[in-house]
Amino acid sequence: MTQTNIAALERLLRFDPRLVLEGRTELIVKYNGDIGRVAQRLGATVEILNNTFAILTIEVEQIPQLYTFPEVEFLELPKTLTFELFRNIANACITRVHGQRFGLRGQGTIIGIIDSGIDFTHPDFINDDGTTRILYLWDQLADPALGSPPQGFTRGVEYNSAQINEALQSPNPFDIVPFFDYNGHGTAVAGVAAGNGRASSGVQIGAAPEASLIVVKLGRTGNEAFARTTEIMRALKYIVDKARELNMPVSINISYGTNNGPHDGNTLFEAYIDSVAQEWKTSISVATGNEGAAAHHFTGFVVQGRQTYMEFFTFGDVYKLYVAIWKNFVDTFVWRIISPVGTESGEIRQTARLYLATMDGVNITVFFNQPTIYTESQEIYILFEGVNRPLPQGLWRIEVTGENVVDGRFDAWLPNVEDVSFSTAFATPNTDITLTLPSTASQVIAVGGYDARSGTVASFSGRGYTRNNIVKPDLVAPAVDVITTIPGGGYDRFSGTSIASPFVAGAVALMMEWGIVNRNDVFLYGQRVKAFLQKGARRNRNVQYPNNQWGYGSLCLEDTMLLLEQYTSGGIFI
Repeated sequence: MTQTNIAALERLLRFDPRLVLEGRTELIVKYNGDIGRVAQRLGATVEILNNTFAILTIEVEQIPQLYTFPEVEFLELPKTLTFELFRNIANACITRVHGQRFGLRGQGTIIGIIDSGIDFTHPDFINDDGTTRILYLWDQLADPALGSPPQGFTRGVEYNSAQINEALQSPNPFDIVPFFDYNGHGTAVAGVAAGNGRASSGVQIGAAPEASLIVVKLGRTGNEAFARTTEIMRALKYIVDKARELNMPVSINISYGTNNGPHDGNTLFEAYIDSVAQEWKTSISVATGNEGAAAHHFTGFVVQGRQTYMEFFTFGDVYKLYVAIWKNFVDTFVWRIISPVGTESGEIRQTARLYLATMDGVNITVFFNQPTIYTESQEIYILFEGVNRPLPQGLWRIEVTGENVVDGRFDAWLPNVEDVSFSTAFATPNTDITLTLPSTASQVIAVGGYDARSGTVASFSGRGYTRNNIVKPDLVAPAVDVITTIPGGGYDRFSGTSIASPFVAGAVALMMEWGIVNRNDVFLYGQRVKAFLQKGARRNRNVQYPNNQWGYGSLCLEDTMLLLEQYTSGGIFI
């Protein structure tokens, strides 16, 4: 790695300061052999997730040395994800599954919430006898002086149910368990998946009101709306390991997402998620994001010897943004950037691997990345960073000329609305392939959102398919004006695919209760769960399925359960 590349890497990490703390950054590592030896040699910290994946925390300037170790098979910088947030269980056909025929409430199952935390004092997460429904809390942000991290991890503080129950008996519970959900997002998600309605006398009830909970709090101190991919990876390992120890099936919800990736499931982060989804008795539900109407995706087509233009607007105080472009590596394009005031960058060729310039008070960095062990595509990653001021407002143009064209298509994404709002957008956007990572992972249940009142897909719901044409979302669930729990003991209305995904996570817990806990179908987890949810989904006879908005239809758990009864009536699950 050259000094120029190191400087570019430092610029990339500076672009998102959430990735660096005191000169150290985290890396996702695919490894073989003794990765601990590598960490020891470099003075790094290693957290082993399984026999293939680990997280290294290392000094930025030491990253190039990792390439010299045969134990290191592949590296990936972490990416920043944001919330997908913007009582419909009857619309999801869950209420009747609570009833006499099935009598499912989630007993004997775990719902894992990876989010901003939870208000553990909210009545909806407390049993009638005053004890907690939460088995474990892990605050990844907590000061280690307050307690110990979970075994095998190096950060944060873990609290068990005994400590939570002690806190609930105290007049000052947060003095004993200082675990907070300042944002409220995690509490809302948990309420949809598992609220028991005690604060509303049973009116506002969640999907699996008797399931146990394991909650992991993510984010950066003071800004819990953001989390790194590495934090989610730690949380997944923690929850699945706990479920295995307790011999309980687990349904995990992730309501975070990012546009920064290939949108085809082929990242190291998503490869790890897929591997976790095949461990133990596990199912993972992921929100598809709120990018459907954000105008943050562009599809371009380039012809040999001709030019095409990708244009986007920036307004307001936008200090930095990225444009992540993915194309066929076989194609060779020549690029040129034109600012809103007409300044041109000159030709930018991919053979340079890296381009650095300053235009109109904006630092521009262009990375020409190469295919990896996971994808044959090429990423062109462009960073725009204002020098002590916002980016110039107006229309930016990126000129693309076809020099050696075989395929000709390319796709580009701007950051999520949570990062740059709707004021930054492509002039001619493509609303397809607007689902966020990691909902593009193949082994997860990707959940879009619809409005249960009108029976229409929510305009904001992230749409598929993936860039390599895999069907996503898998199905949709209610996502508009859903009443759920908030910190402080009450309820409020929420919209967004963040709220749709926990409907499915809760429904999966009920399926696991029927199948695994009650021994009706001991293999009811993983892709089998997804398949039955898709088969039982409700479909409009005037719509062709699957499609990139509805997937296979809208969640209808009762129909799924009736199908499960039919398919397992002989006691054979294969």
